[in-house]
Amino acid sequence: MPATVRAYVIGNVCVDETISVSTMPEAGASILGREETRDLGGKGANQAVVMARTGLSTALVAAVGEDFRAQTIHDQLVPEPVDAKLIALAGHSSDFSIIFTTPDGENAVITTTDSAGSLSPDEAIAALDTATAGDLMVLQGNLSEATTFALLEEARRRGLVTAFNPSPLRPYFARFWPLIDIVFLNRGEAERLTGSSDIAATEKLLQSGVRHVVLTLGGDGALLASRGAEIASIPAVATTAIDTTGAGDTFMAVALASAALRGVELDTRAIGHAAAASALTVSRRGTRSAFPTGAELGKILAG
Repeated sequence: MPATVRAYVIGNVCVDETISVSTMPEAGASILGREETRDLGGKGANQAVVMARTGLSTALVAAVGEDFRAQTIHDQLVPEPVDAKLIALAGHSSDFSIIFTTPDGENAVITTTDSAGSLSPDEAIAALDTATAGDLMVLQGNLSEATTFALLEEARRRGLVTAFNPSPLRPYFARFWPLIDIVFLNRGEAERLTGSSDIAATEKLLQSGVRHVVLTLGGDGALLASRGAEIASIPAVATTAIDTTGAGDTFMAVALASAALRGVELDTRAIGHAAAASALTVSRRGTRSAFPTGAELGKILAG
């Protein structure tokens, strides 16, 4: 990748409401909780904000409704160094997430996708008008199948590097693999998508056409598998987990930014930077408020 890479993160943006609970609710149960934070969220927004904080030129393209949440989203993005391109969709509601978090730092997330799922292929592709060969396009699983596929085809036509986070899982992701350069996923996602675990899962994804596979393993670190190279294992950074919300988004964003800023292919140094950044995120409560600051990311990327 050239050092002048610009990232286009096309995905969802929402308002996150985090509720602290003693245990995760079961079907039919009524439990007590306490609102911890109300913050900007959505996988697309999370990744774009963190990438922009690294100093990488980053655009966020996301759909919102015409409601009070849209104004909240706009206001939350103003102080961030990201170029926010919010597309207002009439007749739709802005997306939001309810996050349950337990004392041990685990979380469960319920997210609406009315706006993200309604973004049309033409509206999304228009955001790539200024993209040039070598730029980075980052996607997640919140857009519709038609819009995601159209973006991947347009990215291939333009010579863009494509990175994909298959979350939330969809049954049609298999058709995307030949058009994806880099995929980031966790152990559970890998098992459900490939029927295999860890190394075997990465090998299946490489065989499906992906060029680089990053498999995050929580406290066991991460694996980096690339075509024609041995699989590398990168250790996790020790920390006390308070809230894991946004950790995967931090990891992906920093790994991609680290490589792009250095003008290299994804490497173990980038994954090490990502591990350090996500360790900071899980040590704090909230979503955007838990992400490493620009100064913190600068120190990490200098290492």
